[in-house]
Amino acid sequence: MMLYARPVALHRGLHANLKLDSRPGNFAFARATNSLLIAASEIADACKDYPVVFVANPNGEFTLAALLGLRDSENLFVDADGKWAEGAYVPAFARRYPFVLAEAAPGADQLTVCIDEAYDGLGDSVGSALFDDSGAATPLLQHATEFLVQFHAEMQQTALFAKTLADADLLVPKAIEIRRHGRTHVLDGMFVVDRARLAALDDTRSLALLRSGAMYAIHAHLMSLDRAGRLADRLEPRLSAQPA
Repeated sequence: MMLYARPVALHRGLHANLKLDSRPGNFAFARATNSLLIAASEIADACKDYPVVFVANPNGEFTLAALLGLRDSENLFVDADGKWAEGAYVPAFARRYPFVLAEAAPGADQLTVCIDEAYDGLGDSVGSALFDDSGAATPLLQHATEFLVQFHAEMQQTALFAKTLADADLLVPKAIEIRRHGRTHVLDGMFVVDRARLAALDDTRSLALLRSGAMYAIHAHLMSLDRAGRLADRLEPRLSAQPA
């Protein structure tokens, strides 16, 4: 539940009068994270701005993440006013906030729509209603739910994509060392596609990756690793502004 301080299940009875002041363009809630999970369908856009890497959960299952900073709890793309860097791609993970899908119960297949009660844009007086007078979801909540469902499906496809690469023994742990402006930054705890192993794949597997679209995503991932230096460039003004 990264980004979500107090997620609760939406309930038409308990939240009948709840309103959302969406405050477009305000991403202050994402200021204190240095990475966000992304779907493989986003990689073509995300790779232009961020290093995109593979990360593993405690069960050894892989997925994709966009690196947003070099230090813990720091997003270099969100400024002090909560604005995302102009022109940079905003991951769907952040765009869905303050909504999120969560398991109805641990291990359950059913998912329920939740909202972060800590979001300061929630209240009963200002904003757009989530439920109408009959208790039905308003268009705002309907559209949010559709977005959540689509993103959930795309993240499931991303997990399958990552599993395919892991099963082919293409993913290797990687520490990225960046030297810029007289400073050295190290990013670790991630995995990348090994270029030598990719080149050594037999024709059958290579063709399967190509036809499934996975090869395009792989190359976008590899090209994105060059964006790591740009993170150091974005960090430097912040470091220079700190008292000696």
